[in-house]
Amino acid sequence: MTKDPSRRQVIIPMSSNNFQKFMSLLNKHVFNINRVLKDIKLDIMADFICTDNRELIIITNKVASTLNLIIMETLRF
Repeated sequence: MTKDPSRRQVIIPMSSNNFQKFMSLLNKHVFNINRVLKDIKLDIMADFICTDNRELIIITNKVASTLNLIIMETLRF
């Protein structure tokens, strides 16, 4: 049974090669994600990143609004 993500989890599917590269620099990525979110004046921040089957799950400090999710989907971190 698959658990539906909460709205505090932003899930990003990745290829195997990209996944390994990204995982090697997690702290740097959390910093960069938060910088971008602050620059575009969203009221959420990334707390940490975890993984599940080649998907990145970005846990945010609070529930993301539908508008926050739409904006985040268009960003290239």
